[in-house]
Amino acid sequence: MDASFDYIIVGAGSAGCVLANRLTEDGRSRVLVLEAGPRDTDPWIHIPLGYGKLFKKPSVNWSYYSEPEPHLNGRKIFTPRGKVLGGSSSINGLVYTRGQAEDFDDWETPGWSHGELLPYFRKSEDQSGAALRGDPLHGKGGPLSVSDQSEPHELCDAFIEAAVQAGHPRNPDFNGERQEGGGYQQLTTRNGRRCSTAVGYLRPAEKRLNLTVLTEALSSRVLFEGRKAVGVEYLVGGEKRTARAAREVLLSAGAINTPQLLQLSGVGPAALLGEHGIPVVLDQPHVGDHLQDHFQARIVLKCTRPITVNDDLQSLWRMARMGLRYAFFKKGPLSFSAGYAGGFWRTRPELKRPDVQTHFLTFSLDRMGEKLHPFSGFTASICQLRPTSRGYVRIRSADPREAPAIRYNYLDTEFDRRTMLDGMRLLRRILEQPAMKPYIASEHVPGPQVQSDGEWLGYFRDTGTTIYHPTCTAKMGAGADAVVDSQLRVKDLGGLRVVDASVMPAVVSGNTNAAVIAIAEKAADLIAGKRA
Repeated sequence: MDASFDYIIVGAGSAGCVLANRLTEDGRSRVLVLEAGPRDTDPWIHIPLGYGKLFKKPSVNWSYYSEPEPHLNGRKIFTPRGKVLGGSSSINGLVYTRGQAEDFDDWETPGWSHGELLPYFRKSEDQSGAALRGDPLHGKGGPLSVSDQSEPHELCDAFIEAAVQAGHPRNPDFNGERQEGGGYQQLTTRNGRRCSTAVGYLRPAEKRLNLTVLTEALSSRVLFEGRKAVGVEYLVGGEKRTARAAREVLLSAGAINTPQLLQLSGVGPAALLGEHGIPVVLDQPHVGDHLQDHFQARIVLKCTRPITVNDDLQSLWRMARMGLRYAFFKKGPLSFSAGYAGGFWRTRPELKRPDVQTHFLTFSLDRMGEKLHPFSGFTASICQLRPTSRGYVRIRSADPREAPAIRYNYLDTEFDRRTMLDGMRLLRRILEQPAMKPYIASEHVPGPQVQSDGEWLGYFRDTGTTIYHPTCTAKMGAGADAVVDSQLRVKDLGGLRVVDASVMPAVVSGNTNAAVIAIAEKAADLIAGKRA
């Protein structure tokens, strides 16, 4: 072996950076982190609105595509995933929402209720926003900086007021006592710059002599002696290397790459492994199963006034002003997150909690990562919070450099189709309220001609897409379909855990990054044998 460590962490993403920090705090445990991507030196990573520049940038993004989706007219869905220090926390839209308390209680896994996870949410946070106010639900002094938007925007104010006019509550804190209502999103920034887990957790830990971080090191398989994980094989510039783990190998490569690596390592469906000539270490048919993600569809509006980001980017003077405002005051469009404002809504009054979410953006475009529209435009979307459709991740070959097959299976169930239909009609009712009318010249897409269930479903199938929250592909639990136990140990194997969004039994009702960080905080205590 090239080297020996106590722990090897595969993936320096949202979870891996947390583990690297916490497991090296004692100054004794020797930790190796293997990251397939580069260091986070791209300047657009650290500017909040820069996520648009990173959306399809292959140097920091896996830029996957799904298989042709059977319920989306055979379209392949573009799937950005972070390939850089910080992982997706370095390229995401910065929105910080934890999910609903009931999400974690519904996991029905010992140790993972909301009450048991709340201390880890608080431990992770350095809350600088108005939501703090002495609230026991929020934390201060943690590695992850959480802040309010840098300033209000009149379009956002109008949208929030329109939600109130439509009968929904105003909500100043989606991570507070209740999630329901309309309001501004919080975001993971510190002094106007992105606070990824690389910035918040890894950067301080890299000063410790017991941490080694290797970038551009693609993990190709976990090494086993019998059924005990003892190390990792990885590629650097095409050269094969190995490292040994005296205690544990920790997979934090995310809901796409973690099941891929397990399968490449001989842990997965035996028939699939045999198809690609991979010796079976453990026939585990559920590795890569249960893929769950939030599906979204958008309404794009033409604005009556030149107050959108579209307008800013049509003018050299306004672009210069954007840059100066950000450089000197950390305000303006460059400080915005992907979801400036938004809301969580119940599509039916008898529901006990919201089942759809809106992201409200002060710009518009045909597809994320492409050019903004040449007209004044803004966007509001709906995503279903708790879908029942399930997909999968499967290797295509024994080559770790080949992207896996991803199928989301969006809109597979009638329940999901009905929720999206109800959600889009709810969103349109909000946009039709008096507070929004002065700002709407017309509905650009889908357009007022889309009214019936069939027309809406046709629109979803033609244009709907991911909102970038893949989860559940190595789910935890006590059932036969679970891959890891409540300690995140891969069942029937030794020395191997999964710590990332893969382990969620069900996707949380909101953006997933906050929950992944809390999972990793708790996992660090479990690994270190602390009371958790």
